[in-house]
Amino acid sequence: MSRYTGPVYKKSRRYGFSTLETGKELRRKPTAPGIHGTSRKKLSEYGVQLQEKQKVRFLYGLSEKQLRKTFDAAGKMQGIHGYNLLVLLESRLDNLVYRMGFAKTRKAARQLVNHGHILVDGKKVDIPSFRVKVGSTVSVKESSMDHPSINECLNMDINIPSFVTVDKAKKSGVYVRYPEREELNADINEALIVEFYNR
Repeated sequence: MSRYTGPVYKKSRRYGFSTLETGKELRRKPTAPGIHGTSRKKLSEYGVQLQEKQKVRFLYGLSEKQLRKTFDAAGKMQGIHGYNLLVLLESRLDNLVYRMGFAKTRKAARQLVNHGHILVDGKKVDIPSFRVKVGSTVSVKESSMDHPSINECLNMDINIPSFVTVDKAKKSGVYVRYPEREELNADINEALIVEFYNR
């Protein structure tokens, strides 16, 4: 299955989970989409695991194949499998561009990377799934310094997590360390995703 490109709000309402991490989608209409949206069926154990996996998929904007590949890579790392999965997802270039406040959403961050506006340690990288190493510098290309959407985002009061540092004047940031679990989305139960793939 390819990456989902449809309405974000609809998916957020389907899973009762803000895929934009703002909660804006659910404040306006918290019910599931469709004529029977007011009532939610009780899910089976498999259904709960599948829903958790889908939440992460849509949150980070991945295809099924990309998520499975990342899950397998997380399994080869030392430590807790579910936490390692979230760390690898947070280490993606498009996610770090979003976390550093250069874009409003991960989708917008992916577009900036695809269009070649972003450098990693001074080299142009146009692959959104590129895995950034701790200590690497992510910056805006010299010729893209006046990009209107980047400037708009940097002028907004966006909450920057402590695992990255950002110099708004230079339009660059450093991936300081891996995020702690409590710094990531508390509505995700990564243990259910591990159970889903290991079933």
